[in-house]
Amino acid sequence: MVQDSRAYKYAQWCVIPENRKVPKYVKKQAQAWLDIADGKDDEAYVDEEALEQVCTLLSLMVHPDLQCPLDEGLEDYAWLLIVAVLCTKLRNDQGKDIRYYITAVLEISRKNFKTFNAAVIFILLMLTDPQFSRFFSVAPDLKLSKELQLALRKIIKVSPMLVENNAFKILRSEIRCLLTESEYTPLAYSEDRMDGKLANAFLADEAGAMDSYPIEAMRSSQITLFNKLGIIISTQYPNDNNGMIDEIDISKKTLDGLRRSKRRFSLLYEPDDQFLSDDQWKTEDLIIYQANPVAVTNEHVFEAIKEMREDAADYENKRENYLCKHNNIKYKSLGVEGFVEITKVRECKIKYDPEFWKGKRVFIGIDLSQSDDNTAVVMVTWHDGKLYCMAWGYIPAGRKAIKTKKEDVDYNRLIKDGVCFECGDEIIDYGFIEAFIMGSDKRSEEFLRLSIEEKFGVEVVQIGYDRYNAISSIQKFEEAEYECVEVKQHSSVLHMPTKLLYECILNKVFQYCENLLLEINFQNARCTKDTNLNKYVNKKKSSGKVDMVVGLIIATYLLQQDMLFGGDDFAVQVV
Repeated sequence: MVQDSRAYKYAQWCVIPENRKVPKYVKKQAQAWLDIADGKDDEAYVDEEALEQVCTLLSLMVHPDLQCPLDEGLEDYAWLLIVAVLCTKLRNDQGKDIRYYITAVLEISRKNFKTFNAAVIFILLMLTDPQFSRFFSVAPDLKLSKELQLALRKIIKVSPMLVENNAFKILRSEIRCLLTESEYTPLAYSEDRMDGKLANAFLADEAGAMDSYPIEAMRSSQITLFNKLGIIISTQYPNDNNGMIDEIDISKKTLDGLRRSKRRFSLLYEPDDQFLSDDQWKTEDLIIYQANPVAVTNEHVFEAIKEMREDAADYENKRENYLCKHNNIKYKSLGVEGFVEITKVRECKIKYDPEFWKGKRVFIGIDLSQSDDNTAVVMVTWHDGKLYCMAWGYIPAGRKAIKTKKEDVDYNRLIKDGVCFECGDEIIDYGFIEAFIMGSDKRSEEFLRLSIEEKFGVEVVQIGYDRYNAISSIQKFEEAEYECVEVKQHSSVLHMPTKLLYECILNKVFQYCENLLLEINFQNARCTKDTNLNKYVNKKKSSGKVDMVVGLIIATYLLQQDMLFGGDDFAVQVV
């Protein structure tokens, strides 16, 4: 039955390779769900009985605007959202009927009926979830939060099946389902406390206009529940501190395979990166289609957006609203962009070969961050026209559990893989990192007794560093007769190695030993351009830890200078 549903057919249409009207992350999510629907996933399956129940209920309800059965009036993307969220179940040995997806994220432009579709999901949940379930919507203010209540009320009032059976009771402050004794309450971030609630499901509406607190408060209330759901929807907003930024980033990392849990369903209708440069939004129709799935099938919607696009191109004061709300382009941050697509990076992954590194001249970049934060050491070399890299991360042992939860990065796995080390307690043990590079007779760990040259059989030409937090360690390296070079963290210095690394990745002449932590750092990295269009990785603008990428760029700088000016003759110590 699922293969005959509109949800399945829409997902099939999304993944057609030639279909450029759908952005890449929607394609990835559609393919992941198709694999579940086709029985190819070990964790989840589509419950045919639940799907039949949903279809039956939708056919009995009426669309308040179109005056037709809801199953006929819903948009295709809404079918995929509803069926995936409500009918995809977790395979488990206890025989419990548990929904697979815990979080549903919908990033979509305005006038795509996103709040209405959330209302449909809430009505279905109130009719089918266990007795005494509680549901909440959270929004920046009560008026916005009540938009969901209004959508619920309209559907209930025009649906004879719901009215005649006295299924719902509509009150001023809440809506109750009399069949299941469940209730829905709208909350306002500006007025209500979010703590102390027990939310079987919640909706965070216009999450881009709030910080992450109300979302996390609702999630905290669900810890004891098996069947829980959080729906987070929004367009883009121009502010840098909003809850939707993290949710989108987590969704992308999940779809890129960089997160442990896959129990998140995300439809991210935002233009692909290739459309975010050179003001392509002024003429490229695919940007409208990728941000607005309704515009694909509704010509009048598409033409209306094109008219607004023309005004935004001519008048600066109309641009922010158009780009954020109708193209899902964060206008104030157009100067900030991802460094490189993670899929391009992963094409450069190779297996570690200890024989390869023997006898190589290598350059080391270190990013010694704050004492309670991540630190990185990166080693690079150039061989047969390719840039080779090995990278290691370091975290405080006492903060491993906190960082694992906060960043949702499995540091235990990374430590087991040998790409990350825990050292110190609440702060980094810089002596550990110093011993890793130059060896130490005083260290109990055998691999720390050997220098990096002895461990890998390499010749360390230079060690590059950012002066911040590095002075003490650099003095020790210099005492051990390592040549150390300060690489100033300025766009005029970092632009050239950043550009070289970027081009090496795209041309597939960058090779890195298998390293999930490095991949996560690449995914987090965001770039900024200065007034001279020099491009560099911006730590503050990045969406997570990027110390490995920074260390890699520092090491690449040294290598590039050595290639340009000759190894033995290069004597510049401070750049």
